[in-house]
Amino acid sequence: MSPLVSFYDTATEPTEAMRDAMRDAPVGDDVYGHDPTVNELEERGAELLGKEEAVFMPSGTMANLAAVMAHTCRGDAVLVEARSHLARAEAGGLAVVAGCMPVPVRGDRGILGARHVEPHLEPPDDHRASVRLLCVENTHNRAGGTATPPEVMRELRALCDGWDVRIHVDGARLLNAAIALDVVPSALAADADSVCFALSKALGAPVGSLLLGSRRFVTAARRNRKLLGGGMRQAGVVAAAAIVGLEDWRRRLEEDHRRAARLADMLEALPGVVTEPQPVPTNIVYCHIDSSGPLAQDVADRLLEREIFCAATSSRTLRFVTHCQIGDDDLQRLATALGEILEEGGE
Repeated sequence: MSPLVSFYDTATEPTEAMRDAMRDAPVGDDVYGHDPTVNELEERGAELLGKEEAVFMPSGTMANLAAVMAHTCRGDAVLVEARSHLARAEAGGLAVVAGCMPVPVRGDRGILGARHVEPHLEPPDDHRASVRLLCVENTHNRAGGTATPPEVMRELRALCDGWDVRIHVDGARLLNAAIALDVVPSALAADADSVCFALSKALGAPVGSLLLGSRRFVTAARRNRKLLGGGMRQAGVVAAAAIVGLEDWRRRLEEDHRRAARLADMLEALPGVVTEPQPVPTNIVYCHIDSSGPLAQDVADRLLEREIFCAATSSRTLRFVTHCQIGDDDLQRLATALGEILEEGGE
């Protein structure tokens, strides 16, 4: 049987170079700031994003939650894009743990501009929760990996400054956005008070995200990490893999973008299939199956029988994400299998 191919970028495995680095990493107690490998990772991340400091987080979900808690008080309102990860996929932590009221705002293909945000900013009123934070997702997963450009961030910064509102960027795939927009990552973080990005996913590290901002913000975020149970001890073992992942990140992610564009073309050639967005901006491809074909979950189940793992995101939509363990042969394998399933039709 062929090995399982996963089109989830959370399924990446560390490379041999990462495993070597993990084995040999000097470690210490990170809670006390004594892990030299974690310290190096945080310094590299802060330099890459142009922020004062960074803190190594076990997950992007914890990074987002710790950031919200650092920027807000209980009872505050937080503006989130309606289909964002914070709004839909973090178990309600924004409300349950941070005690904030999420206010969903529908953007343009996931991109929140000033014109989308401004109607939700109102003068203080005892009847309303005060908006204290705007969260931007870059790239936007549910919108197909769309990237928010620096000029949009500048407009949001100017608007939010007038209302004393902070900006946090959930940049799990921020480095993909930098490639798509042909800018340095710091250009996408410059107008944010805080930003996080994933070290796992397409970079291939086994776990973790970095959360970055001012020294004062990171101090608060570290405390929140401890409160949430995310204080790690000899975390240099996993931080070492992330350092390796950052060494050649641009070339690595460019390959994913190329493969995603190729995959979209291959799937578009199948009868009854439409992919979006077109052109594919980063490494996420959504595949829509028309009403004459089987339901998406049925297709996903039948692909899994062929050792191909993907997400059914609606009754007619599949999601495929390219990453460091997806090669050109895997694209052909997927296209062939999907074509066969569609030809077979519903059961």
